[in-house]
Amino acid sequence: MSGRAAIRRIGFGTIGMLAALSMVVPAIAGAAAPGEDATRRDLRDAERLKGEQLAAEKEAAARAARAAAEALKLAYERADAAAKLRLAEAATADAAARIDALAEQRRDAEQRLKQRAEALQPLLPLIERLSLYPAETLLAVPAPPESALRGVLVLQSLSRQLEVEAEALRRDQAKVDAATDALHEAAPRLAEAEAAQKREGDALDKAIADAHAAQAAAEAQAKQAASQAELAAARTDSLRAALAALEAQRRTDEAKAREDAARAERQKRAAEAQAAREREAVAAHPAGAGSIAAATGPRGQLQPPVIGVVVKGWGEETDGGPATGVSYHAPPGARVISPCGGRVVFANEFRSYGLLLIVDCGGGYHVVLSGFEHLDVRLGQSIVSGEPVGVMANWEPGSSARRPALYVELRHDGQPINPAPWLRGSS
Repeated sequence: MSGRAAIRRIGFGTIGMLAALSMVVPAIAGAAAPGEDATRRDLRDAERLKGEQLAAEKEAAARAARAAAEALKLAYERADAAAKLRLAEAATADAAARIDALAEQRRDAEQRLKQRAEALQPLLPLIERLSLYPAETLLAVPAPPESALRGVLVLQSLSRQLEVEAEALRRDQAKVDAATDALHEAAPRLAEAEAAQKREGDALDKAIADAHAAQAAAEAQAKQAASQAELAAARTDSLRAALAALEAQRRTDEAKAREDAARAERQKRAAEAQAAREREAVAAHPAGAGSIAAATGPRGQLQPPVIGVVVKGWGEETDGGPATGVSYHAPPGARVISPCGGRVVFANEFRSYGLLLIVDCGGGYHVVLSGFEHLDVRLGQSIVSGEPVGVMANWEPGSSARRPALYVELRHDGQPINPAPWLRGSS
């Protein structure tokens, strides 16, 4: 074979190989391209999902923030509505106090009238006979002239005394009539004050019902945690033990939330860690504007819980020893507000206290209230100072029946302390 022919064969072979390669390379490239595209698509999908997740988390956080802001706004609105209601209750209290005083005056006058009538009862036959037959009555009693004269003098004195008694009777009757007329005049004012109180109360009840409906879902988790504490407290025999059980559960909840947060942070679950940190903060420091700071001193931080008067003060003697709280008399159906901001840690029946409410005000301070007809707050609920928490029972002004009372205690680290210096308007 000549050299030229060999070169020609090699050339043809190279050209064939190149042609074959030109067909194989695109095939290989075509096989690799779909895999790369799928990877890129997966990466794009993952990035998109991550972006959507972050956006969803941000939106959820924003919704939670808006819900919290709205809940706080509603709480302050309820506190403002309660303040308006307290003005109406003050008018009712004034009218009720006047009716009570007038009714007491009438009862006193009627009692005096009855006593005078009973004292004169034995003399009435003689008085009647003397008024009809004075001479015959004297002649009917045989006696010496000097005795008859003394009898006439005695009768004159008796007559003057009877006139005094009769005048006193007329005065007492006039007082009874005046008190009765005053009661009739005061009744419309009381009815008007009670009607205004009812209007304000109905508006407040609607706001409370709306707020409960809106907050039910948000409070579910807090309520579940708090219910364990309330259950433990309800099993105790004394208020001090109940508070100790609540505090023990609070510490447990705080420690568990701290552990959950640390675990979530180790596992890079940011949203879960943030939620746990929020639970820890709630357990450590009850939410609600106006909470008492630790190591604070008494300077009127607490609002009086009800419009009314203190009828039993701190340290006064009771059947069970010196009083460890204060008791209020209030107008009929008075609305009770929370003296401080904080969290409801007990809202249920408790022993002889009836319906009992305990608010954790922060700093180791708890306000304890009892004497409710019904409660308007729920376990685990965060409340602000001045927010309505319940209603006292009705009573009839002017009646001599026993009036309902609201009992209030302030405790620090489970020990009762005198609430007077802490209450606004007290000293």
